[in-house]
Amino acid sequence: MPIEENITAPDFTLPDETGKLHKLSEFRGKPVLLYFYPQDDTPGCTTEACNFRDDYSAYQKAGVVILGVSPDSPESHAKFKAKYHLPFTLLADEGHKVHDLYGVWGLKKSYGREFYGVLRTSFLISPDGTIKKVFKHVKPAEHSPEVLAALG
Repeated sequence: MPIEENITAPDFTLPDETGKLHKLSEFRGKPVLLYFYPQDDTPGCTTEACNFRDDYSAYQKAGVVILGVSPDSPESHAKFKAKYHLPFTLLADEGHKVHDLYGVWGLKKSYGREFYGVLRTSFLISPDGTIKKVFKHVKPAEHSPEVLAALG
């Protein structure tokens, strides 16, 4: 069941690209962009991450913390982050438990075959921990401008 707007974002703890654990609730007091993506260093995911990187000063100005989450390992995240000079935290959800918690792990179709994977979705979380906006069926190339527009 996907998470909807105007409820408190479910808390979780995941390791980042260095293995350090982060709890979502530790970012209370700041807006958070929690974005779920399928896989490090693939075309759409790279486009999405690099657009967040290129617009990072606007996110900083708005005080927004960006957290990317995928089922990749911390080691994979470290390589992806270094290769593209990503200035934000990437969280490893290898068992996709947090993906399940947020309702963003589901049945996908590609080239006539069906499989389970990440449903590219982002959550804009207000400083009090409430989900302000859910972005479903994200188009990687258009997503960063869409988020910045929602931030006002």
